[in-house]
Amino acid sequence: MSQGRTIIIVLVTLVIGFTGGFFLRPVLAPLRQTAVAVSPAAAVPQPTAARGTQYFAANLDEARQIVTGCRDGSVRGDECANAEQAVIEVDSRDRFKRFTGN
Repeated sequence: MSQGRTIIIVLVTLVIGFTGGFFLRPVLAPLRQTAVAVSPAAAVPQPTAARGTQYFAANLDEARQIVTGCRDGSVRGDECANAEQAVIEVDSRDRFKRFTGN
């Protein structure tokens, strides 16, 4: 009989604890109120996509400017890699043409 009594006492204690926690929750941890925005947020400029190697291969002078800017630290991002790749490809193509005599 004492084991049955222990189970009943534990269940009653749990029910009282959960009920008390349910009713005291708004007092212990009140809900945060959300702020309402009066006006829409200003439009944040979206970063433009990096120009590809094909663009830089067609505009070699601009690609060389971007590469020097990347070395100086004034230009960052994917354009550095794309411009450098385009410059390397064009230079290697020119060297190959001179080597083969075409």
